[in-house]
Amino acid sequence: MSTPDCDLRGKTALIVGIANSDSLAWAAATSLRGAGARLAITYLNEKARPHVEPLARKADADLILECDVTKPGSLDAVLDAVAAKWDRLDLVFHGIASAPKSDLQGRLTDCSADGFAAAMTVSCYSLLHMARRAEPLMRRGGSLITLSFYGSEKVVDHYNVMGPVKAALESAVRYLAHELGPAGIRVNAISAGPVATRAASGLTHFEELLNEAAAKSPLRRTIDASEVGKAALFLASDLSSGVTGEIVHVDAGFHIDGMIFH
Repeated sequence: MSTPDCDLRGKTALIVGIANSDSLAWAAATSLRGAGARLAITYLNEKARPHVEPLARKADADLILECDVTKPGSLDAVLDAVAAKWDRLDLVFHGIASAPKSDLQGRLTDCSADGFAAAMTVSCYSLLHMARRAEPLMRRGGSLITLSFYGSEKVVDHYNVMGPVKAALESAVRYLAHELGPAGIRVNAISAGPVATRAASGLTHFEELLNEAAAKSPLRRTIDASEVGKAALFLASDLSSGVTGEIVHVDAGFHIDGMIFH
């Protein structure tokens, strides 16, 4: 009786969300490429390109494309390029999240309507858009993976507007899994523990959160980005063929104590 494995040779993967070598999306790209997947990698804009393009070339990406989901047509152009290059898509890693600084660093109570809408567009709606465009390319089934955080479940001080936005993302994962499951498309999220990334640097008191997580997580440490990459490989591979609609915690057990940080 054969056992499923992590061999992704012949699979195609779209990676959205790499900002630099510290990005969790880069850890995912490294793991998927190491297992043999062919990659399409995006960068946000020309300012970000010098930080992303060398990584994409290091990973021998087939496609290196600009993608700003706030610009009409940008994401569609990426999926059109993927279709033209491969005529199919097996894997999508959605690793983007954003909120205006004033809304991210202020109270949720004071969040502006425009700021909330912007955070939802980038962090949540873009996953729906990707799923809609990826679905016809996933004719043999596929796997969509996104990133979340414990602040979607419990109050984490200073996470502010991103808490309800990530909660919406996790709900979207479940609904997408329900709708796309008949086509053999699995949808899951990785709820990653705190990691020092460019995105995390926008949170106030982030060092305190890292210290608290290291002190109180059951494993008494924070996680490494590579551990998120390994989880992405699991969710992309046949090892997780029966897993969909899940929020997989990769956080050294950070979530089980229901901790509220101050």
